Amino acid sequence: MKKKAYARAGVDVDLGNRLKRNIHRLVRQTHGPEVLGKIGGFGGLFVPNFSGLREPVLVSSVDGVGTKLKIAFALDRHDTVGADLVNHCINDIAVLGAKPLFFLDYIGAEKLEPRVFAQILRGFSKACRAGGCALIGGETAQMPGMYRRGEYDLAGCIVGVVERARMIDGSRIRPGDVILGLPSNGLHTNGYSLARKIFFEQMRLQPAARIPGLRLSLGEELLRTHRNYQPLLAKVPHGKLKGLAHITGGGLLDNLPRILPKTCDAVIETGSWKVPPIFQILQERGRVDRDEMYQVFNMGIGMAAVVSPNDAASLGKLLRAKVIGRIERGKGAVILSEAQRSRKIPSRN
Repeated sequence: MKKKAYARAGVDVDLGNRLKRNIHRLVRQTHGPEVLGKIGGFGGLFVPNFSGLREPVLVSSVDGVGTKLKIAFALDRHDTVGADLVNHCINDIAVLGAKPLFFLDYIGAEKLEPRVFAQILRGFSKACRAGGCALIGGETAQMPGMYRRGEYDLAGCIVGVVERARMIDGSRIRPGDVILGLPSNGLHTNGYSLARKIFFEQMRLQPAARIPGLRLSLGEELLRTHRNYQPLLAKVPHGKLKGLAHITGGGLLDNLPRILPKTCDAVIETGSWKVPPIFQILQERGRVDRDEMYQVFNMGIGMAAVVSPNDAASLGKLLRAKVIGRIERGKGAVILSEAQRSRKIPSRN
């Protein structure tokens, strides 16, 4: 059969249509009765159930995976980055107290590879099912000349809902409150440009390298999946969480100020938790300043919760979190505190 002109130019429409037909099973696994219409329409249809909510507020967010994709390309493993994207987006709305409703994805590629496409969709589907989130639509674009051969980009958009009276916005944070740190699962989806430079350029390692102190190979460590904290946070009784910060790009230094009142500082006791070995290796071998480490990487803390000191013990147990700091009077800054010294980091708001 003669190849079509558009396919010869690098865009195989027929292949795209075949791949989309094959994803129906994975996508339907994320659907409940709220999802209407067939897969592949011009828009996803979702009938929300707001019963029990007096004043529902929709919460939305959009994000990508960044250069973590380069690790997926190197290892030829593509299911984890799909889950990363879903979980990152869920966490971004969970900090406001929202539960996810539906998710949409975007995949842009130099050329669609059926095996790779299927892995990405499996990651989306698995994470959406685990997060109680419907995958209701997306866009797949073949763009020869825009991407390197064998590479692609991912983006995702999520919509959730929260009762207005139950929104978590940091306004009730007061001096004397306690900061709990929920552990991360590695780098999550941030700091990969610097991590790749240190590991692969400066140290000249390969993804299959074994580094003392790391349980998995370097590539596997870097592909650890971004944790979804929303199911745990949803177990906390209403009113007990005064503020939540998703520790993504900007680390503790740039994300905590986003929820602090202008009259409060966050003092982080950097010795209160064991920083995972991968961050220690990055700091030592990359000769990265301590303050920059806490701005680029999560340093082992994927979510920070501000709570009353009276609730710290019970919520720490419920969230499997450690006390990592406290709230003091101040001007919206983060203070990294050690046994011998402390340094104030001004707010970047």
